[in-house]
Amino acid sequence: MNAQRGVVLIVSLVFLLLLTLLATSSMQNATLQEKVAGSLSLRHDSFQRAETVLRAAEAAVLEPGFALPECSTPTMCLPPMDALTRTAAGSGGASDVSWVSSHGGFYGIQHLGQTEDPAGAGERGEFRRLYRVTAVGLQGSTRTVLESIHTDRGRVMWRQRL
Repeated sequence: MNAQRGVVLIVSLVFLLLLTLLATSSMQNATLQEKVAGSLSLRHDSFQRAETVLRAAEAAVLEPGFALPECSTPTMCLPPMDALTRTAAGSGGASDVSWVSSHGGFYGIQHLGQTEDPAGAGERGEFRRLYRVTAVGLQGSTRTVLESIHTDRGRVMWRQRL
């Protein structure tokens, strides 16, 4: 009888160890899911801020009399790379874009030139100025960069840069 009492203690300790491992694994899983949910929330907020900034910049382009000087060289007309690293509004950088602060982010506008038929819209007959609007939304450590191409009549194209 005395030998069996030791076996019950060992079996109960093994079950306790298994329950402890199961509880630890569950807590790690819950912590990971919390981090993923927080990250998704930051990305969503960042996207919403970038969209708000983009709309504000597009409204500026649609204002009567809005004009900017055309890009001086084809390289200056490329999408601004500093949108992926810049943390605040201001001027300078390789792209020579002036960044304007707005609603939780900032934006830059480039005058790309003129076209008679933006995006094949069939509007031949008069030239339209093309502008690239680049909007950056920041939320925590998350950054969203949105771009749109505009004429003085409205948006021609939209994309999210990664």
